[in-house]
Amino acid sequence: MMTPTRREFLGWTAAAAATTTAAARAATAAAPASPIIDTHVHLWEPAKQRLLWLEKGSELDRNALWDDYLKAAAGLDVVKAVYMEVDVDPSQHEAEARMVLDQCRKGDTALCAAVIGGRPAFEGFAAYIEPLAKDPAVKGVRQVLHGPPTPAGYCLQEAFVKGVRRLGELGLCFDLCMRHAELADGAKLIEQATGTRFVLDHCGNPPVFGDLAAWKRDVDRIAALPNVVGKVSGIVASAKGRSWKADDLAPVIHHMIEAFGPDRVMFGGDWPVCTLGAPLRDWVNALSEIVRDRKAEDQRKLFHDNAAKFYRLV
Repeated sequence: MMTPTRREFLGWTAAAAATTTAAARAATAAAPASPIIDTHVHLWEPAKQRLLWLEKGSELDRNALWDDYLKAAAGLDVVKAVYMEVDVDPSQHEAEARMVLDQCRKGDTALCAAVIGGRPAFEGFAAYIEPLAKDPAVKGVRQVLHGPPTPAGYCLQEAFVKGVRRLGELGLCFDLCMRHAELADGAKLIEQATGTRFVLDHCGNPPVFGDLAAWKRDVDRIAALPNVVGKVSGIVASAKGRSWKADDLAPVIHHMIEAFGPDRVMFGGDWPVCTLGAPLRDWVNALSEIVRDRKAEDQRKLFHDNAAKFYRLV
């Protein structure tokens, strides 16, 4: 769920244990004082879902259930959580949506909303999304755009743009999860669907340990558009077995906050994908460390208030 592709992510299994140790040493800040809304929680069961990106025997080839998330988030004040679709086979989109909506409807956990899977360019997209959009827990749709089936420019085809515009008419958002080299395509899509609200996932999937110049330019272009917010998520998985520290992630996070402003950024855990780089707690602690010198009000906006406002969480 980070760039380059999920298959490449899953090739990093051997290095993940070393990364976890390094992250535990590096991310030593206390958890944020404010409550947390985690806007990016994945849940899956490989035995029940067709996850074509998931390689057998890889580190992520295991159940990722709500109880597992609670263990990972122990000690963090996660008061609400938003489910993020897990790129199941399109034939299972509705089943995935119904499953998570049933959980949200119970109201006995922090899980209260969902961004569900969908294919805006598919002929039957409107018939699929319109009934689901009536459920108040459905906040938006995502299609991962960085996999092999989606080449550069895919999101600009007429049918795709039409489907994304329909989301805006239904009051739903669209999450952009794409290669950083194609962020200009994302900007063009946003410009063509001004009635739809967008979320830029994973800080636009930057080359965290590489040259950020092109990424900064394209993020600035996207951030200049009023109908998009930036999700500070995912980037810790870029550690890829490296010995990292909070300062390594800081340039990306600071640029996101400066580009979008403190009112248009929100935190996402990206659990369990984040564990390829660090445990959830270490990612939260590192982010808290990076923003500790910002106003307390702005820290609360990042970790809680902006998400509550954007997703209309009661």
